[in-house]
Amino acid sequence: MKANPERAREAARAVLQDFGVKGVPVPVERIIKTRNIVLQYAPLEEDLSGMAYIKDGVGIIGVNALHHPNRQRFSAAHELAHHVLHAPEIQKSVHIDKGFRVLLRDDVSSQGIDPLEIEANAFASELLMPQEFLMDALDASGLDIEDDSGIEALARKFRVSASAMRYRLAGRF
Repeated sequence: MKANPERAREAARAVLQDFGVKGVPVPVERIIKTRNIVLQYAPLEEDLSGMAYIKDGVGIIGVNALHHPNRQRFSAAHELAHHVLHAPEIQKSVHIDKGFRVLLRDDVSSQGIDPLEIEANAFASELLMPQEFLMDALDASGLDIEDDSGIEALARKFRVSASAMRYRLAGRF
């Protein structure tokens, strides 16, 4: 399978439109719950940000409660992407504890080489930092992408990490 990040961004835009999002920060938790996906926060291993799985026909997203709230939001959006884009894969993925079928966010996913993870990151980025709202914020602020304090202020507005915002802006240019 080859990654299709544009398809993932289009899917995120469709979710935003379906939910009627008019501004930021995007209410990712409400979006997940409206889609009848159970969202659970629990302390997980430090290197595990989240998981997506389907148990008894119910979609579930697990997020590491020990991570920063902005990281939790990105993880939740990333795992939502797996439900939206990769439902067949998360039904048949690796079994771990108690027979849960999961798609883990791990070292391989963070390297950006797994097509599913590339798509999930593109979806999460567009969902939490929609291009339309990001362009408006950039136009209003006149932000210089080399300005760390400006990036941090923009990240706070969108309730994402500064590193996620930098990554998103790097893809814009």
